Amino acid sequence: MAGPYSIKFEPNLPLMLRDGTFTYVDVFRPDAGGAFPGLLQRTPYDKSSPGSRGGYLDAVHAAARGYAVVIQDVRGRHSSGGEFVPFVDETNDGHDSIEWVAGQPWCNGRVGMYGGSYVGATQWLAARDGPASLTCIAPGLTASDYHEGWVWQGGAFQLGFNLSWTMGLTLGNWDHLANRLYLSPQLQDMLIDATDDLADLCGFLPMNEAPGFEYGVAPYYFDWLEHPEYDDYWRRISIEESHSSIAVPAYNIGGWYDIFLGGTIRNFTGMRAGGKSEAARDGQQLIVGPWSHWGFSSGLNGDRTFGRRASPAHLDLQGGILRFFDRWLKDEHRPVSDDGRVRLFVLGKNAWRTEDEWPLSRARVRRYYLHSRGKANSAYGDGWLSEAPPGSEPFDVFLYNPVDPIPTRGGAITGQLDILPAGAFDQSGIEERQDVLVYTTPPLSEDTEVTGPVSVALYASSSAQDTDFTAKLVDVGPSGYAMNLADGIVRARYRDPKQPASLIDANEVYEFTIDLWATSNLFKAGHRIRVEISSSNYPRFDRNANTGAPIGSDTDFVAALQSVHHSSEYPSHILLPVVPPA
Repeated sequence: MAGPYSIKFEPNLPLMLRDGTFTYVDVFRPDAGGAFPGLLQRTPYDKSSPGSRGGYLDAVHAAARGYAVVIQDVRGRHSSGGEFVPFVDETNDGHDSIEWVAGQPWCNGRVGMYGGSYVGATQWLAARDGPASLTCIAPGLTASDYHEGWVWQGGAFQLGFNLSWTMGLTLGNWDHLANRLYLSPQLQDMLIDATDDLADLCGFLPMNEAPGFEYGVAPYYFDWLEHPEYDDYWRRISIEESHSSIAVPAYNIGGWYDIFLGGTIRNFTGMRAGGKSEAARDGQQLIVGPWSHWGFSSGLNGDRTFGRRASPAHLDLQGGILRFFDRWLKDEHRPVSDDGRVRLFVLGKNAWRTEDEWPLSRARVRRYYLHSRGKANSAYGDGWLSEAPPGSEPFDVFLYNPVDPIPTRGGAITGQLDILPAGAFDQSGIEERQDVLVYTTPPLSEDTEVTGPVSVALYASSSAQDTDFTAKLVDVGPSGYAMNLADGIVRARYRDPKQPASLIDANEVYEFTIDLWATSNLFKAGHRIRVEISSSNYPRFDRNANTGAPIGSDTDFVAALQSVHHSSEYPSHILLPVVPPA
């Protein structure tokens, strides 16, 4: 099936789901006789939009290469009927849609899926049901668990993203929503105002009474707040718990500054270890670039540029995806190693590298311990970081006041850009605050590459029954520019992952694990490795009110006195996977 083919375009074809709901699809296919492999994209973001037809796989280009490309508005979105509830219907609806594509006379019965973000969720959720015609998927910038890493992270509510996404979906599907809810002009104005003033909406208390949702608009938002723990509500839509049921290869695309980086990596490693079939286990590929969720088209990310090599065009990402589909849908048998099982962009070095595994077995996990003489507050304090274990050292203290939280400045996030700009930014301004503890190595004598999972073991206490602790890994250049690489959070009541809430005792020392996910960065000679510790990252995460009340119910805050311990008894440290020089 060599190309290029001329293209036949068929818009708004009806596709009926098993419950009688009609959805609609656009089809781009070769204008030629015969049957072709199908490529299905199921999107809530409007099948007719440039992003759906283009993105990192152009529908016209793929059709010219011999694929029948089908783009569908999912249930309850844009042209399609029914009610949209995130994740819940995507398994059955995805199964039905795949088999509809496979049964068309222009399809040869083999179907792949592609697309990013929520469109990646539609792929994984369909794949876990094992549709007979689904052969492979190419999910980008998407999660592995819709509790941890989508709605919640480390026990904290991903406030900025959750509000941005739900309000964005509402306004992006305005006509459909207005017809269903019969929105009055006054309510329409209120919803627009709420979205335009998202910063104010983030600050509204109590969170579980946020204005704009009470008239049937995105009711699932309140469902999410009512399920802060990993329970059956989340278990029924988990991808990670379904890896052993998924039998398809996947081309996993992620970004070091993407909100779903952790899930992208866990899907790759989980499927490599426990996928249902040998083809699924061996057919996993992973590509991670210097990208954020929205900053995907160039080397510019935040206020830093990572050079021309950083762009998907330089990488030929579209070509890689098509070669993946050729391998599995057209039987063009080439080993996965031809394209590289894992392709990583190394920050600092600003270059791509091909690997055969993740994490890298040759990386040596090294502990960098937190030290101070008791005054690590701000970058002007006396905190330092070294591989020497601490002895007898005083602990550091800071006051966390939720009324004046540490502001979000970049990172692996997405949302309304005016309050949640993603990517790499100078953290120097934040590091001037007294409620940020800063620990830094001396200037490095040689290049040091950190590639792999990153986490912090923090021994800390609080005057509160519940509070948060945050950690951030930073690369400090000779000029003092402090570039964020990875960060994370832990809510004290959820210090034991996937366990019921357990409040802490005031002033008792606990060990907290803070997952910073991963990075790949070359700390050049003369640069310094830095760790920031604090208790907020707002509005990326909701502010912990320090009261111990049910999450979302607080109408006021109390301040908490936080103590971070680093001694022979309480050796707080960060784990960094250091790659030996070649």
